[in-house]
Amino acid sequence: MALVNEHFLKLQKNYLFADIAKKVNAFKATHPEANVISLGIGDVTQPLAPAVIQAMHKAVDDMATKEHFHGYGPEQGYLWLREAIVKNDYLARGIHLDPSEVFVNDGAKSDTGNIGELVRWDNSMAVSDPIYPVYIDSNVMNGRAGVFENGKWSNVTYLPCNESNQFIPQIPDHRVDMIYLCYPNNPTGTVISKDELRKWVNYAIKNDSIIFYDAAYEAYIRDSEIPHSIYEIRGAKKVAIEFHSFSKTAGFTGVRCGYTVIPKELTAATMDGKRVELAPFWDRRQCTKFNGTSYISQRAAEAIYTPEGKEQIKQTIAYYMENARIMREGLTELGLTVYGGENAPYLWVKTPENTPSWKFFEQMLYGAQVVCTPGVGFGLAGEGFIRLTSFGDRNDCIEAMRRIKVWLKA
Repeated sequence: MALVNEHFLKLQKNYLFADIAKKVNAFKATHPEANVISLGIGDVTQPLAPAVIQAMHKAVDDMATKEHFHGYGPEQGYLWLREAIVKNDYLARGIHLDPSEVFVNDGAKSDTGNIGELVRWDNSMAVSDPIYPVYIDSNVMNGRAGVFENGKWSNVTYLPCNESNQFIPQIPDHRVDMIYLCYPNNPTGTVISKDELRKWVNYAIKNDSIIFYDAAYEAYIRDSEIPHSIYEIRGAKKVAIEFHSFSKTAGFTGVRCGYTVIPKELTAATMDGKRVELAPFWDRRQCTKFNGTSYISQRAAEAIYTPEGKEQIKQTIAYYMENARIMREGLTELGLTVYGGENAPYLWVKTPENTPSWKFFEQMLYGAQVVCTPGVGFGLAGEGFIRLTSFGDRNDCIEAMRRIKVWLKA
């Protein structure tokens, strides 16, 4: 008989955003007249930039002629896009990369979920808590996470991020092979300084570890002292893989395009102690399991780096960050404790009187018809918080703040 991969059976039956959808749908079914505003799931609402639309139209026209038609492209991404990425996202910050170290994908989620294939299933791992669920679930699927007990996985080192440590994970007191870091952070909206990030790079160098660094929200950083890339830290190319997404930067949630950087300097060990580069392995993996991002999506991504595209993307990001300001100030005026929302599109809000996250979620849904994301859904350290996103429509953000104010003061 065919046997199932039993690691899938270990996955928790509930998935955070599916649970939210069920609860919201149940509310709508019993309150059909309600106009629910969602500030929970981090999908964007503003249209694509004109420069991106123009590039996509031209790319579609290319596909309509024999002379310019494109079939299978390179699995690693077209060179013209990889060169634009290196020039604008790295060289502009004094970071030197070769385009061959850049792998274009269909969004950061795919690669952050698949990157664990590069290393042995029994590698130890550490994650910040709270955390983006994909980091954990993808490792459960391949058998790395261990057994789920008392809300935690037995083979995972959890790095609590809370008010007492200003949401900065502390260096573990033992060595681990793999470390997941996300900054600006999802879900807390907090950032990490160069000094703190340097500690992690030094730890990885000392312990021969690999850092999986998710920089999906770096475009939202406003503080010039906050690093946009882990490669701003000396030595990071030896120990870090970095993930980028155009989803929130340029509204590509429906277009699907991002990229992963694996420096040639990054190596891992074999059982007999040999050192091997990981970039060629990832290249082989992509050529086997991935047929590349569409030509149209890559032309759209290329347009982000034109002068017009840069300015238009900047305006869109400013729109979302103004939403974050409105929400942050409105919630703070109500006496709520709010983190994030200054260098990231997420706000991490402490629930009043230590109300459990899911209970506060339901209270807000029924009391204000506003959807948030319960913090405990991101990990045990998220209990007592909710996440709000600034990706909504401006009028919805303003109306949501008005409703929450009326509800909390009732």
